[in-house]
Amino acid sequence: MSGGVRSYAAVDLGASSGRVMVGRVGPDSLELTEAHRFPNRPVRFPEGLRWDVPALYAGVLDGLRAAGPVDSVGIDSWAVDYGLLDADGALLGNPVHYRDSRTEGVAEKVWATVPAAELYAATGLQYAPFNTLYQLAAARSTVRFAQAARLLLIPDLLTYWLTGEQGTELTNASTTQLIDPRTRDWAYGVAERLDVDLGLFAPLRRPGDPAGVLRPEVLAETGLAGPVPVTAVASHDTASAVAAVPATDGRFAYICTGTWSLAGLELDAPVLTEESRAANFTNELGLDGTVRYLRNIMGLWLLQECVRAWGEPDLGPLLREAAAVPALRSVVDAGDEAFLAPGGMPERIAEACRASGQPVPENRAEVTRCILDSLALAHRRAVEDARRLADRPVDVVYVVGGGTRNALLCQLTADACGLPVVAGATEAAALGNVLVQARTHGLACDLAGMRRLLTRTQPLTRYTPRGGTARWREAAARLATP
Repeated sequence: MSGGVRSYAAVDLGASSGRVMVGRVGPDSLELTEAHRFPNRPVRFPEGLRWDVPALYAGVLDGLRAAGPVDSVGIDSWAVDYGLLDADGALLGNPVHYRDSRTEGVAEKVWATVPAAELYAATGLQYAPFNTLYQLAAARSTVRFAQAARLLLIPDLLTYWLTGEQGTELTNASTTQLIDPRTRDWAYGVAERLDVDLGLFAPLRRPGDPAGVLRPEVLAETGLAGPVPVTAVASHDTASAVAAVPATDGRFAYICTGTWSLAGLELDAPVLTEESRAANFTNELGLDGTVRYLRNIMGLWLLQECVRAWGEPDLGPLLREAAAVPALRSVVDAGDEAFLAPGGMPERIAEACRASGQPVPENRAEVTRCILDSLALAHRRAVEDARRLADRPVDVVYVVGGGTRNALLCQLTADACGLPVVAGATEAAALGNVLVQARTHGLACDLAGMRRLLTRTQPLTRYTPRGGTARWREAAARLATP
């Protein structure tokens, strides 16, 4: 490429869509364009909710064809889910969706062998009913699991189909509840006590490790001229997104917004205290030895499900109407598992308001405002709890991901936190993906250098807090457990 600029394909798979982005990177330039976007539509079979991963792979191939010549390919996706392969490397059915009901009640059975406090002390992972560990416990008695010779997390599965090589990328592996965040290796003691065969997993890879080259059949289908290397990136999309936070120093919190909100801090070491476990914070692994200390919040899933139930109205007018609704009239707990499953979201939000003695939203604008106020309140609580538990000062909150397009949510988050919010890097996961590839293939910079490049090249919007935080404290008190 001219002027020292090289091109990288970032395959970024989210819970509702996938995209192939092309990043063109030079020493002082970073440009990201969309080559192809495709839907990610889970399918409900008689046996449960499944990912249509063959359709995702077809979308990836279409995207690489549209991308044109690239110097490398990297893949990131959502966490915890996996595909099972037989001894011949064939996929044993479509991967189970994390919102499937098979893990209901499973955690308690696991805790009977390894109590929750011991599990947290060993792995640092927050409780979520869909953690890979609980999925494995639920799958143990199935025929497909008995036939499995290999387990590959979603980005590793697609990498295998592209290259024929198998690996387990570390940042995503850290969401399985089978990694020790101190050693950045498997939690062998936990696996042994729970009879988890770590031999099912391919060898661990780190971001920047080589992951093979595109197979001849892939080259033929995409029209690319080989060899094209595939590079292991921070394959958990949140890890890639946090790498793309345009921070200028360490005194920051981040919120990765999209279907989920992931709110927390970037640390050098995990926080494994009992207080941290009780607050349901997770210690997932990030780039360059960092720890993503964060809490999962239900995120824009709440609004996405309402919009779907309402017949997909235009979001712009809906947000403008919501901005005119009185603030904090009603709020719900945006981390409540009651909102995890799809379907009937407006009714569930109304019922939560009714049950807590608050006014019930009566129209779409009021439901939307309730959701956005509730998300901002959850962001506030997560940032406050994280900085207290980690004993880390926070001067600014960076919002990255799809929620940066929602100016009302960004402003409400600034208001709730009482801190300035800097919103940018809408395609943060893809940017982090691209930058790890670029660094691996010749861009001379560390994580701080990557962030300086982002700050110079990406548009950022600053939101200043308004009105004080007393009303947010009062709203939080409404949701406090009696």
